[in-house]
Amino acid sequence: MSDVQAAIDLIKRGADAVLIEAELVEKLKRGKPLRVKAGFDPTAPDLHLGHTVLINKMRHFQELGHQVQFLIGDFTGMIGDPSGKNSTRPPLSREQILENARTYQEQVFKILDPEKTEICFNSAWMNDLGAAGMIRLAAQQTVARMLERDDFAKRYGNNQPIAIHEFLYPLCQGYDSVAMKSDVELGGTDQRFNLLMGRELQKHYGQEPQCVVMVPLLEGLDGVNKMSKSLGNYIGIAEPAKEIFGKTMSVSDTLMWRYYELLSFRSTAEIAQLRAEVEGGRNPRDVKVMLAQEFVARFHGQRAAEEALADFEARFQRNAIPDDIAQVNVNVGADGLPLFQVLKQAGLTGTTSEAMRMVEQGGVRINGERAEDKGLLLRAGETVVLQVGKRKFASVVLS
Repeated sequence: MSDVQAAIDLIKRGADAVLIEAELVEKLKRGKPLRVKAGFDPTAPDLHLGHTVLINKMRHFQELGHQVQFLIGDFTGMIGDPSGKNSTRPPLSREQILENARTYQEQVFKILDPEKTEICFNSAWMNDLGAAGMIRLAAQQTVARMLERDDFAKRYGNNQPIAIHEFLYPLCQGYDSVAMKSDVELGGTDQRFNLLMGRELQKHYGQEPQCVVMVPLLEGLDGVNKMSKSLGNYIGIAEPAKEIFGKTMSVSDTLMWRYYELLSFRSTAEIAQLRAEVEGGRNPRDVKVMLAQEFVARFHGQRAAEEALADFEARFQRNAIPDDIAQVNVNVGADGLPLFQVLKQAGLTGTTSEAMRMVEQGGVRINGERAEDKGLLLRAGETVVLQVGKRKFASVVLS
């Protein structure tokens, strides 16, 4: 296998699309380090594993010897990225953006090599562009072209407001590629329009157009919705080690392989071997433990990973949770569902009155801890292990 083909294979690992692959091959054949751009608007102080799908791809490029440009959108963050939104996104203050940007830098270097990472702020060139420059930039596209974006088209068709400044966002993101002279830009599948805008503007400014690598959006702990703090189905990379470990262990056996593919630093050959072992009879829990330890070690160190495992095993053995508990799905709706109703729907009790009685008698545990409130609301976006008595267990996915 040629070096270029090996590089393409690594770049395409877990990627949704490479545009245009033939152009990327030609860039790689030149043998020069590529300028690889990925932008992040610091809209919240903490990153979760969903964000790291893109950061891991940046790491792949670093492993191949390329220069990663980690762009913090301190200017565009004040606009608010409308991608995938069905309403105008409220802009952040300058102070909020700078504080969030500081925490981003602290977190990403748990994954990226700081020696091969260039931190950029797009205010460096967007502030200099000025009003006249922004008008010239806006002249590069038409309203009809902007309405080709799926989210804009839907909002327009539903008579939902679209603020004029939202049209500027993809133009500014595209202009970032011009200012940074990017060879490659990385982004999520919801960023397709914005990423291709960079290619168009680079052509206009006489630059060779960048290639685009799009990565998928990671499903959250529920296995259905995109990982999101607002849905509560996330694993934050700044969360305590035991929290990261426990949440990873709550992932379904099926979703575990998706996390391995997009988040693990193990080789594809190693992952294929683990999958074969599970299909051959190995307990998937053992393989999930390996994934949980990998995450904790990445963000908190190896010692924390060992301590998290010891704590998990102690709780697991103390509460005698069997390895092969059934997984069931319970629809709790937008408002959540009381514990006693979840117990009934999960098949752990015959009636809701029996469920209430078992809670009152101290016979119900949630994730190994005794439940004391029969009316406790369980909400969508989580997976919990419920135990009734000594022998009834279920891993319940709340949706």
